[in-house]
Amino acid sequence: MNPDLELNLGEQPLARLMAEHALKNGDLVKASTEHITRKMVTRACKGRRLTPRVQAKIVRALNLALDKDYTLSDLFNY
Repeated sequence: MNPDLELNLGEQPLARLMAEHALKNGDLVKASTEHITRKMVTRACKGRRLTPRVQAKIVRALNLALDKDYTLSDLFNY
């Protein structure tokens, strides 16, 4: 692991979108057809660096919950 890699990147746009639509972490977990946990969603909102696979799961879950078409760049700024 690269010691110079910043892991905590601050609140992400995902957190703002979830607040705007009054969604909670559990709402994304319920909407998802894949395995995601509340902890994954919490880390995503707080800006903890996630793997591309987990990021994609979060994007798909949010799109299912809101019936929208958001992309990775809409939800994450890293």
